[in-house]
Amino acid sequence: MDAAVGFVVAHGDPVERARLHRLMTGAAAPVDILDAAELGQAPDGGWPATWAGAIASVDATCFRLAELDDLGALSRPAARHALDWLASAQRQDGTWEEDPALAEQAPPWARPGDPEAAFYLTANAAFWLTAAGLDARAAGPLDHRVGGVYAGVVHGAAQALAGRLRPDGSWPSFLVAGGLTAAVLYRKQLFYESTRIGLVLVDRIDDLSASEVAWIAAAMRRLDVPVDDRFLIAASRRLADTQRSDGGWDTDEGEGLAVHTTLAAIRGCR
Repeated sequence: MDAAVGFVVAHGDPVERARLHRLMTGAAAPVDILDAAELGQAPDGGWPATWAGAIASVDATCFRLAELDDLGALSRPAARHALDWLASAQRQDGTWEEDPALAEQAPPWARPGDPEAAFYLTANAAFWLTAAGLDARAAGPLDHRVGGVYAGVVHGAAQALAGRLRPDGSWPSFLVAGGLTAAVLYRKQLFYESTRIGLVLVDRIDDLSASEVAWIAAAMRRLDVPVDDRFLIAASRRLADTQRSDGGWDTDEGEGLAVHTTLAAIRGCR
């Protein structure tokens, strides 16, 4: 953990270092840092991906929400606007896809019309709508339903995800999509389905990259999966085995996301 913290301090930008500071101390981030993290938001509430031009992307918006969550900024107007946009973009069957206009430039995990991509995007959007669930905007006491004011959207997504699980607990998409799904279903108290996914992930942990292990572990802990969960125990060991001598981890997307991956590992292992 000390080495991971040192890596972020040495290599992170101001927003990333502020994320670390809040994760480790709980201290509020400065307003100028929050403003910087929110830059580039589209008028409809989403954020475009680097490959999406000016069109808001479900995948990119979820990535930005992860950054804002580390900064404690999910209650700020920008994040709430993004969450409202995600909720409104849900399809009638409970799933999400990227805008069809992005079909030619979207990477495999976000390609419109691809069932694997739809499952992944559904798990990712449902995860962030669940994480942002306790919503203080409503009059009266906080809404304690899973998903808060987004409870109906989260319920539809959870049913869509659970309905696509195979009898052996596997799912028709990328491995990381299973980790996000396990976290959402655990929060929905669909413990049997969540546990089956976790067992598959334990069996396949050697097929996961270090960054995927960190991401899944962070997602599970964010939605209160207990630390003695079998996958989380295996993930901690895997991250210890794959940590580099400089304190960071290799990533699938290149060194540019090494600090982001390290922050996910810190969240997942604390």
